[in-house]
Amino acid sequence: MIIGLLKESGAEQRVALLPEIVANLVRQKVEVYVEKDAGASAFQSDEAYQTVGATIYSREEVLQKADLLVQIGEPAPELIDLLKSDKIWLSQYNPLSNPELVKKFIAKGITSFSMDSIPRTSRAQAMDVLSSMATVSGYKAVLQAASELPNFFPMFMTAAGTIRPATVLILGAGVAGLQAIAIARKLGAQVQAFDVRSAVKEEVMSLGAKFVEVEGAKEDAAAGGYAVEQTEEFKRKQQQVINEHAAKADVIICTAQIPGRKAPLLIPKEAVEKMKPGSVIIDLAASSGGNCEFSKDNETVIHNGVKIIGQSNYPSLMPVDASKMFGKNLFNFLQLIITAEGVLNLNFDDDIVRGTCITRNGEILNERVKSIIES
Repeated sequence: MIIGLLKESGAEQRVALLPEIVANLVRQKVEVYVEKDAGASAFQSDEAYQTVGATIYSREEVLQKADLLVQIGEPAPELIDLLKSDKIWLSQYNPLSNPELVKKFIAKGITSFSMDSIPRTSRAQAMDVLSSMATVSGYKAVLQAASELPNFFPMFMTAAGTIRPATVLILGAGVAGLQAIAIARKLGAQVQAFDVRSAVKEEVMSLGAKFVEVEGAKEDAAAGGYAVEQTEEFKRKQQQVINEHAAKADVIICTAQIPGRKAPLLIPKEAVEKMKPGSVIIDLAASSGGNCEFSKDNETVIHNGVKIIGQSNYPSLMPVDASKMFGKNLFNFLQLIITAEGVLNLNFDDDIVRGTCITRNGEILNERVKSIIES
């Protein structure tokens, strides 16, 4: 079979497959066609791909010749128009929040897989791009916060007196939140973390942070480890507690999201206005509405001296290692649909293959996506 590696659209700097992963596919008897300059923004030259056995083609040639097309993000509108019904699309295109794209794939009869729909099971951990990219986001978010904050992160005892450590509040203790806790603690900050899921309390505390707990949270084992929508009574108690901690924080890292829904509003206007001037808010949920009322995706907003940075794609700002992690996850998934002889084998009896497949033969296969789009 032939895999076509496409260049990303817009400002995305990552590439879905680094040459080292392409080399593994070539050894598996898979032909890999790479769009010219596909890896340039991730510092990967066309020559590096050719050295490991890939062939460089124009976009039009890759689209025409490849059986399976891979990319990190969703295809640009003009790219969708060029796709043929016999092609297989594989990327991370967020179908829960992108119903129009799903409908276009259905209309064109394209088989599509979205890596952010990988089932949350132990067997699928090696393919979990959401966790991999959240690790990058948590790391980069704290580093940016430290560079933007007009204070030190660690405590310093100097001849000029003692400098107190910065207080960092992490909202959401998923992979990004836990990584943010770890980095903030390594930089010497005092860290507090909030999450509606009581199961993460032990993990938060093991990293040296204080767990901010609000009693009465609703949890659902069927949610696959994600947070779920809460009652209005709980939201009121939650907001009061968060507002109290936000007022004392130097930095807030927002990571709370609910797949397929608008991000929960955790830092409203009144909370921001009680924060100290010079404080920094980093909102990783900005693309889905943001946890902060003032957040705008890919923009920095200053309100009452508080800097609110909306950034939902930190992995793009760390393209080499982020691409390496994404590509390894992708390669592990490809092992489920490509035989040792390099032949495509879509086994829909495999729960991971079926769960990751969004559209096929003009229908939606993923049950969760189907329930949202057809409701």
